[in-house]
Amino acid sequence: MRDKKNSKLPGRRLCEIKILTFRSFTIRLFVLLFLAFILFCANDHEITAIEKMDSKSTFSAGVAKVNITPSAPVVMAGYGARTEPFRGVNDSIFAAATVFDNGIKRALIITAEVLSFCHRSWEELTGRIEKETGIERRYIILAPVHNHGAPSTRIYSDNIDEDLLAYNMDLRDKLVRAASEAVSNMRPAMIGSGSGICKMSMNRRALNANGGIRLGRNPYGLCDQEVGVVRIDDREGVPFSIFVNWPTHATVMGGGNYFITGDWPGAARRYIERESPWPVITTVTAGASGDIDPIYRVRPDFRESETEEIGIILGREVMRVAEEITTWPAASISAMQRVISLPGKIPGGSNLPEEVFEAGPDLEVRLSLLRIGNIMFAGISGEVFTEIGMKIKELSPYRHTWVITHCNGASGYLITDEAYGEGGYEVSVTRAMPGAEDAIIYNMVEMMNLID
Repeated sequence: MRDKKNSKLPGRRLCEIKILTFRSFTIRLFVLLFLAFILFCANDHEITAIEKMDSKSTFSAGVAKVNITPSAPVVMAGYGARTEPFRGVNDSIFAAATVFDNGIKRALIITAEVLSFCHRSWEELTGRIEKETGIERRYIILAPVHNHGAPSTRIYSDNIDEDLLAYNMDLRDKLVRAASEAVSNMRPAMIGSGSGICKMSMNRRALNANGGIRLGRNPYGLCDQEVGVVRIDDREGVPFSIFVNWPTHATVMGGGNYFITGDWPGAARRYIERESPWPVITTVTAGASGDIDPIYRVRPDFRESETEEIGIILGREVMRVAEEITTWPAASISAMQRVISLPGKIPGGSNLPEEVFEAGPDLEVRLSLLRIGNIMFAGISGEVFTEIGMKIKELSPYRHTWVITHCNGASGYLITDEAYGEGGYEVSVTRAMPGAEDAIIYNMVEMMNLID
């Protein structure tokens, strides 16, 4: 495997960004499409080979789930104006771990119903998991669902609250324990993937009558509503795990909510595990949704029913797709990570359109690939616009490609070049200069064509 841990993009401005030796993005794109066609054909052969594998395949998988609800009131994440500790628990929040093993390599996807894990947290957590389980760091996907109804995970400050620090230390212990339990729970398995549509989301970059863009509802804006589903069965064909990927912010309850909740990811998880005819553990991940909100969004008051309604509608679609998936023993497991360095921008300022942005420190973005058979999990350490995720899936040589954001670190908003000229909240707070879009797409697709 040709795995480049660091790939620094030369140049400080958009016009100077060059990747490898290609002279234009158009030429690069043509080459990638050609490579994608070749690999797609190869994947079809791989699928045929996988389907013909017999019961002697060594592919195994294991899952585990752990309750991560805090026991003491602590400050919540997601909204800077919400500074008081939470007042109660509406519904418990959970983390889930899924381990894959083919007798040669072992990989892990671990999710948590919290907002984010910064780069430093990722380093420390994956280091512990690697030591405890033997799973190499580059084979680990750490993916919070970006839930705005959970405790804060920001602990690297001088005046950190002792209860919040204690919660986060306990959270880390639980995540490591969940990974170990998933390893202990491994059994011969089969895996398959499919997709559906859930229309309970909408582009949130709405026209501001006073100029620029505001956070609202924009039915004319692009919105990826694809639901990715991965089903894992035991060797008798009985499902024991369902993976869900949907590109939508977990912001139904909004900043006025002071009760711990899993928001729509928690509601969807509960519905699937409750209504499934199989004893499954459900893993939920956030797709590219930096500019996508649920249709029911940011309530000024507590309205639990809307959270549950989205969870039910999404859960029903997941179950419909899951029932139609054909599973088989996966033939191979591979992984790759790359850190790209983007020209940095100072966040803040007006939400109105601007032509000049103040340069800041370079921004590191971690790109992570985990391939299980013909299924590609593509992780990005940021809050990625839906257009970027859609383009990655379009250009991927793998039929089943699921983009996981807020993955293996936190790089903040990663937006399209077009958005910079429109203004808006995301443009104000991003720490990347224009050019991030092409850099992320190109590097991610190139990695997909290099991974073994």
